[in-house]
Formats: sequence, structure tokens, C-alpha cells
Amino acid sequence: MIKTNTKNWETYADKALKGDVLTTAEAMSVLEADDNELLSLLQAAFRVRHHYFGKKVKLNMIINAKSGYCPEDCGYCSQSIISKAPIEKYTMLKKEIIVAGAREALNRKAGTYCIVASGYGPTASELEEVVEAVKEIKKELKMKICACLGILRDDQAIRLKEAGVDRYNHNLNTSADHFANITTTHTYDQRIQTVEMAKEAGISPCSGCIVGMGETKKQVIQIATALRELNADSIPVNFLNPIKGTPLEHKKELNPRYCLKVLALMRFLNPNKEIRVSGGREVNLGQLQPLSLYPANAIFVGDYLTTEGQEANLDHQMIEDLGFEIELCAL
Repeated sequence: MIKTNTKNWETYADKALKGDVLTTAEAMSVLEADDNELLSLLQAAFRVRHHYFGKKVKLNMIINAKSGYCPEDCGYCSQSIISKAPIEKYTMLKKEIIVAGAREALNRKAGTYCIVASGYGPTASELEEVVEAVKEIKKELKMKICACLGILRDDQAIRLKEAGVDRYNHNLNTSADHFANITTTHTYDQRIQTVEMAKEAGISPCSGCIVGMGETKKQVIQIATALRELNADSIPVNFLNPIKGTPLEHKKELNPRYCLKVLALMRFLNPNKEIRVSGGREVNLGQLQPLSLYPANAIFVGDYLTTEGQEANLDHQMIEDLGFEIELCAL
């Protein structure tokens, strides 16, 4: 006989839809749910997702606008100064290449184009290249632009807003009390400050996490709660892809079922926010990737920064097979 947890996950959906926050014990029960309860847990999370987003799926595409040459020591990143990963390195791409990437994003049915650059934060010349590219993209194409350029200072957020940037991404990555184990060259508070700076400039805030970096389940709950308190409009949930040559290359603690439970928790705690299955999706979810779209409502199409993603046509087919619908322009 199969033993199952008798918990009624629908009560968690009820709480989320009423705007009530799960207790720490309830959040922990999601992460520790018996695998036999996984489908009923996902069904409850889907009810919340469906209430706010129906069956629509938002597609995002990344361009790695500057690769490597980063002075930061983030243990998960192949572009950091301490990484020995054999990646391609180049300085900020020219405007024309960034604009061409936006056209490709539209070809892949992505409604959001994400311009990402390595480094502590953008220099004046790097910011100028991005600003000019965004202006041209906005003139030519109907799509949302997200910038992810590191820690902002002075009036940089205002300049990005004036250029037409819709959203700014700066992930919290992990909980405040685990942060120093992952990164020491900047602080958790600096990340919070950058997100707040973007919000003050009128840019939609995007901030998420990376799961699988040695954090405890309690710290995953702390991350999800912090993102709720930050009021991020979009929450990318990354699952560590342990890249050879990085300090975390041997961290392989995730399985597809746990990843799905994390996504369900994110939906319960951030019911009306865009939850995006991001880096490490293919590696960590494997054949269970389609199930991730029951709690989540967005994915990346194409490659990530220095790792390959699933082919866009396979993502399109996955969405169609689920009976879901691509949201062509998620403005």
C-alpha cells in the first residue's frame, strides 16, 4: 500500500488566494512533502497560478552582452574572477549585435528580451551602449526589455528607465544568512538596494534565487519570503547547474521532485507574481520539465549565459502539448 500524506494542499491555495501567508511550518511541509503527494501539491499550486495567469506562458530570452572579466567571486558563476571554467570572454557587445539579438528573441516568440552583462556594475560606456540599443529596440519592436547589469549607482536606473527599460533584474540569489558562503565581494544589502533603486526609478523589479547551493530548506523559505517582502514583479527561480571550474562544481543535491516543490512554495508565497523557471531547468528537472509550468508561468527559451538551454522549438512543443498558450507580447 502506498502511504500518503493526508494534508489538504488546497487549503494552502485558499490561503494564497486570500492573500494570507503560509506559516513557516506550512512552508516547510511543502518542501518536505511526500513524493506521493506531488501531483496533488502541484494541482493546488496550479489553481493559484491559473487564477492570476490562466494557461498563458511568458517566454524570455537572454543575450550575454558581456562575458567574463568579472571581479566578483560568486561561487556558482563561470564568469567570476575565481572561476576556471573555459568560457568565451568578451567586452560589452556593440549596439547592433544587441539589437539583432532582440529580433531573434521575437523569432523565438519571446515577449521579454533580457540584456545581461557580467561585472560588479556597468561603467559609463557600457551603460551608454545598452541605453542606445534599448532605444533602437523600442522603436522597432514590440517587446519588453529587461536589463541585468549588476549593482547600480547614481542616476543609472533613471537613464535605463528613460531609454525604455521595462524591468531590471538583480537576484538575491540566496538567504541573507547564507549569502557570505556564496559571495564575499559585495553584500546582500547591496542587492536589495539595487532592486529598490530600480523601483524608485519606475522600473519593474525582477529578483530571484538559485536553489541547490548548500542552503537548508529553512533558508529556501527565507528566500521565498524575502522576495515576497521585496515585492518583486518577476521571480526567476534558478536551480544550480554545477559548472566545472567553479567552486560549486561538485554540488549535486537536487532532484526533479524537490525542484517542483520549491516552485510550488514560490507560487503559494508569491501568488500573483511571475514565477519563471530559469537556469538549470533542463539539467535538474529533466523529463519532469512540463510539470514546472503548473506552479510557474514563465520560462527562458534558448541558451543561458554560458550554458546551453533546450531548443526553442522543443519549448514551444512542450507548451502546446500541455494545452497552454504562449503569451506573445507580455507588456
